[in-house]
Amino acid sequence: MKRSEKVTHLISGEPVTVHEKQKLSEVRAALNEHRIHHIPVVSGDRFIGLISASDLLRVSYGDTYTQDPRTIDALLDTMTIREVMAEDVLTASPDDTIRDAAEKLANGAFHCLPIVAANGELKGVVTSTDLIKFLLDQF
Repeated sequence: MKRSEKVTHLISGEPVTVHEKQKLSEVRAALNEHRIHHIPVVSGDRFIGLISASDLLRVSYGDTYTQDPRTIDALLDTMTIREVMAEDVLTASPDDTIRDAAEKLANGAFHCLPIVAANGELKGVVTSTDLIKFLLDQF
C-alpha cells in the first residue's frame, strides 16, 4: 500500500445526497432505498451537513422503523433537514491520503467522511466499511 495514495481512490460512484429543502420523509426513504446510514446534505453542489438514520430515530422518538411509515413521515415532515442535520462535520480534502482519512474516521463521531473540495463541492463519501475493504484488498 502506498502511503501517499489519495482518499479519492476509495470513492465509488456518485454519492447519494439530499438537498436542504427536501422533506425528512424523503431522507428516510433514501436511507432505506440505498441501505445506507448517512446522507450528505447539499445546497446546490456545496456540502452543508450530514444527516443519519440515528438523527431520524432521535427526532421520531425511536419509532422510525416500527410504526406505520405514513405516520412516521407525517411526524418527520413537521421538521426541516436543517433542524436535524449535523453541520459541524469532519471532512476530508480530495488531496488527503487514505491514512489521513483513516485517522479522521478513527477519531471522529461518524463512520462516514465526506470528501469536500476547497470550494465546498462534495466530491464523494468514504465510510469505515470502504476503508476496511481497501485494507482487506492489501492482504
